[in-house]
Amino acid sequence: MLQIKSFTFNPFSENTYVVFNGNGNAFIIDPGNFSESETAQLQKFIVDHSLTVQNILLTHAHIDHVLGLQWAFDTFNVPVLMHDLDQEILDRNPMDANRFGFFFKPFIGEIQYLKENDTVSLNADTFQVLHVPGHSPGSIVYYSEASKLMISGDVLFEGSIGRTDLYKGNHEQLIENITAKLFLLDGDTEVYSGHGNPTSIGFERDHNPFF
Repeated sequence: MLQIKSFTFNPFSENTYVVFNGNGNAFIIDPGNFSESETAQLQKFIVDHSLTVQNILLTHAHIDHVLGLQWAFDTFNVPVLMHDLDQEILDRNPMDANRFGFFFKPFIGEIQYLKENDTVSLNADTFQVLHVPGHSPGSIVYYSEASKLMISGDVLFEGSIGRTDLYKGNHEQLIENITAKLFLLDGDTEVYSGHGNPTSIGFERDHNPFF
């Protein structure tokens, strides 16, 4: 059975997730830990629960979702999984950090690319990769049909959707992809977003003001 631990990190109030199962295997999703105390909090949870990190997953590569990426890779020495269309976004992060007034080194580490309908697994627990561009060109959602949950990144929020005024955002594309790919799923599916509270597909399908 999958369990999810969420952390709200960095000045952007980004949600970092640790997804783990009864075997003690885990994914870190969107490591946004920025301060030393945030990093210590994340590491303590993993150590205290005797978790083995299998991969680092990115829903997308905007800077608020990767502030702890180098630490995570250096600490656990496992591949980073992401969509190749967000490689440019990842590469732009040092420039974006400079705009926000801080220094950020380019990421150095192993990256493996995911595409639509790929799967990533923790033992018998499997996530399907859904490519849902619009917030960024390589935005992906990790969806577990068996557990009725998804990690949506900045695609879909409680009562809102991801920003589309950022570099290579596309509002019409995001609306179309949410409608065609996410809103067809079971309404009971829990949605764990990149910011804010969890929600459900059914609630957003019925009440989200963007649709």
